[in-house]
Amino acid sequence: MIQLETDVLVIGAGGAGMYAAIAAARDGCRVQLIDRSLIGRGGATVMAQMTVSVALGAQCPDHWEHHLADTLQAGRGLCDPLLAQLLCENAELRIREMDAWKVGWAREDGHLKQVHAPGHDRARCVYVDFLNTGPAVSRTLRAQLNRIDAIRRIGDVLVTDIVVSSGEAVGAVGLHLLTGETVALQAKSVIIATGGLTRLYRRNSGSLNMGGDGYALALRAGAELVDMEFVQFFPIGHLAPRMIGMDPIMWDPFRYKLGGRLLNAEGEEFADRYGQAESGNYVLTRDVATYAIYKEVEAGRGSPAGGAYLSFAHVPDADLRKAFGPVIDRLAKNNIDLSKMSVEVAPIAHYHMGGVRVNAAMETRVPNLYAAGEAVGGANGANRLSGNGITEAFVFGERAGTSAAARAKARAASGWNEAAAARALEPVNRRAQAAATPNTAALLVELQALMDDKVGPFRTGDKLDAALQRLLQMQQALGPLPAGATPYDMVCLDWLDLRNMLLVAQCVVRAAIERKESRGAHQREDFPGMLPEWNLNQRLSWCDGELNVECVPTARAATTAP
Repeated sequence: MIQLETDVLVIGAGGAGMYAAIAAARDGCRVQLIDRSLIGRGGATVMAQMTVSVALGAQCPDHWEHHLADTLQAGRGLCDPLLAQLLCENAELRIREMDAWKVGWAREDGHLKQVHAPGHDRARCVYVDFLNTGPAVSRTLRAQLNRIDAIRRIGDVLVTDIVVSSGEAVGAVGLHLLTGETVALQAKSVIIATGGLTRLYRRNSGSLNMGGDGYALALRAGAELVDMEFVQFFPIGHLAPRMIGMDPIMWDPFRYKLGGRLLNAEGEEFADRYGQAESGNYVLTRDVATYAIYKEVEAGRGSPAGGAYLSFAHVPDADLRKAFGPVIDRLAKNNIDLSKMSVEVAPIAHYHMGGVRVNAAMETRVPNLYAAGEAVGGANGANRLSGNGITEAFVFGERAGTSAAARAKARAASGWNEAAAARALEPVNRRAQAAATPNTAALLVELQALMDDKVGPFRTGDKLDAALQRLLQMQQALGPLPAGATPYDMVCLDWLDLRNMLLVAQCVVRAAIERKESRGAHQREDFPGMLPEWNLNQRLSWCDGELNVECVPTARAATTAP
């Protein structure tokens, strides 16, 4: 066993995890930053290629309370007002800090350039350049990590469980993926920053390590989850032709800036069939676009890959190049010429509004256990405002790192418990006793298809009930122990992933079954319309192998725009 000890353990090295590690270290703590992939190159941040919301007032007069009002409006009444306010009020500090670190925000007339994104009442979003914001952010944070000796960076470690002793988090255990050795990570405080759950879906915009690991870790440790039914789908995710090295959600700025005609297999524009004609402006809202594409595919008028066509053939080539010259060149390397061909698009899982329930210090109900970034639930309510994703990673990452450091400095020791660690590692250490070897690869594929087909953007009670029944059957088929001769065996790793993914999928489905209305990203075709009696958040907990769902009144926002 590899044994390591630190003050603050950060699990996940995307934008939120890296920011948390930097904040904890500059507050005087030793930090171990752990990721199952390469540090700073996994998760969602590095893949984000769009804009970052912040009320700078650089492009036009603005105030964080205006940003908050738009965030609450997008959240359809379910935002945690304290978390939403923290996000909006602290955004400028983090954006300015990143600017001082030379991230390269685009500038115009001596100030940071800001653009208008959907859902905002004014130009509020900064960017590095279209399609490069996330990589630039990740590169800048990695450079800061390299300057801090107190941060130890360890990749290729899969954390399998949080170690809890006397009701408190005291570290974690896991596997070193390159050697198969077990790892014990003692810590005075622990931060979960593992991102969202888009890997649960067959079509998604996230990394392969976005399977909901953090939610499952937190749940088994005794923390609560909240708002798990709200999975955000991006309506025009790229399907075909094959495109390498570019974000599958890249078509939004094209659509808003130049227009893009959504066509079915018969070459027809179809938006007007679903209540919102585009009238040549091509700014169909995401919910209507998603619904329209799904219904055209159901009617047999979809594209060959199962979506719709997005066409820019009506836009002169000179206008395409003037607006997106470098991007046009990158598309050409992928053999895509927008002046001559359409691309196929469809709704894809993009973001998760739910997650670990925390307070304004990013602390869960388990002492010493924190969360950051997309792993946190509550700030975005039923629907995330465009541009808030990276802002959330910065703000919540910094707050979690600061809070975890303060907690660690107040403790004389981690309280590590060898017996508790051994219990947490028991499934891995007993893997050779597994009676049978399920086809874990097939189960993964089936799980993603099941979630796409029955727990997608448009749901019914019958579909959700069928999904839950099948998930429970898959859980039974998976068995209580992983197979595989060694931890490095892919069957063992798939089993560990499936253990988390099946649990998290059940959380999504159970919450979706209970919410008998349509609100934000949760749309029930058998319960259309948003109902005031469902101004409730749903909290999920895990006790004695049972998943419990509790409805609680939503806190109301105390602030109003000036």
